[in-house]
Amino acid sequence: MRKFLSVVLTAAMAASLAACGGQAKTEESKPANTTAAEATTAAEGSAAAAGDSKEAGQPSEAAAGEGVAKEDLKVGFIYIGDENEGYTAAHYAGAKAMQEKLGLTDDQLIIKWTIPEDETCYDAAVDLADQGCNIIFANSFGHEPYMLQAAEEFPEVEFCHATGYQAKGSGLANMHNYFTSVYESRYVSGVVAGLKLNQMIEEGKITEDTAKVGYVGAFPYAEVISGYTSFFLGVRSVCPTATMDVTYTNSWASFDLEKEAAEALIADKCVLISQHADTTGAATACEAAGVPIVGYNISMIATAPTQALTSASIDWAPYVTYAVQSVMEGKTIEPDWCHGYAEGADKITELNEACIAPGTAEKVKEVESAIIDGSLKVFDTSTWTVKGETMNSCEKDGIEYISDGYFHESEFASAPSFDIIIDGITDLTKK
Repeated sequence: MRKFLSVVLTAAMAASLAACGGQAKTEESKPANTTAAEATTAAEGSAAAAGDSKEAGQPSEAAAGEGVAKEDLKVGFIYIGDENEGYTAAHYAGAKAMQEKLGLTDDQLIIKWTIPEDETCYDAAVDLADQGCNIIFANSFGHEPYMLQAAEEFPEVEFCHATGYQAKGSGLANMHNYFTSVYESRYVSGVVAGLKLNQMIEEGKITEDTAKVGYVGAFPYAEVISGYTSFFLGVRSVCPTATMDVTYTNSWASFDLEKEAAEALIADKCVLISQHADTTGAATACEAAGVPIVGYNISMIATAPTQALTSASIDWAPYVTYAVQSVMEGKTIEPDWCHGYAEGADKITELNEACIAPGTAEKVKEVESAIIDGSLKVFDTSTWTVKGETMNSCEKDGIEYISDGYFHESEFASAPSFDIIIDGITDLTKK
């Protein structure tokens, strides 16, 4: 996700964290310059507040209606990066899969590459609308205010924004947010990592008490915390003695910073690395050092052929296809969409047979099946503690997130909200 956090969002996140006994990060907000969205704990409250203050009454159904003939359809895309950056590459792959499934021609897709989170996004959206696009997608959190502005001015065009939170409360029937339950694929990738740690223990390369994982995070935002926690819970599900150190680059995509962060973690005796950052920097460091790595967005095998185990990933095709098909059929698009493994929206990339532990493929199938059938809840509260205590309640903005024995991540809004620092994880920036 891409996130540009305002002072208001940061304050709301701190208040929400305090309500759950978590730890808030109160750094000065910085604009993101690439990938993966960071929906903060303020998302639900801000959306609700926006809904309460709406001036124009209930949203109309004007956005749905007659539908658009396939040959008349045009689809616009606003991307924060380009094909060389993992997050945008994944979005583009989803767009191309949609194109193939629906039988659209190349000239029916109009793409705006490397659009920053400023007025350039608004200009891009207006240009796409003026070119006749019936539906426009944007993939970075900081694009949202400009998409909202354009959506208000072009009510006949559908606007879909990845990682945001304001659609429900905007009062605009043609504004939509979407994300996926990527914490599910991070959990599965954590299982792959945990099995590798077990193999290293069995082979005498490490001991149970030195099974320390390093994690290269982008920013200390809820999406990143949710992601690395679910990864860690996957690791712990098969390697219960594992611990994890987390550091941040304060950038979504910086090859040099990610490489340096991974090198520092390895120097600090981390024996396996994972990441929530968008380049191959960490994988490059791991291949050189002979340390296994679990990547993000795209396969890292080409970069680290002897060390890349797999990557947690998102398949954007299910949503993009659903939204475009809805326009073609004149159907209403959900204002806040979030699905996961069960709908094919989350996945891990191919397993690297050169370095995964024996039995990994079989275990992955077992875990994925349990996630899909609902018998495995990633944030099952019996599997983690905070300061030695099991959490039985976590209320944010009037919503109780813990019930039935687990934290209900991404069920009340598509944007991630889990921001609790659990036992076993050390934030190195706070040491």
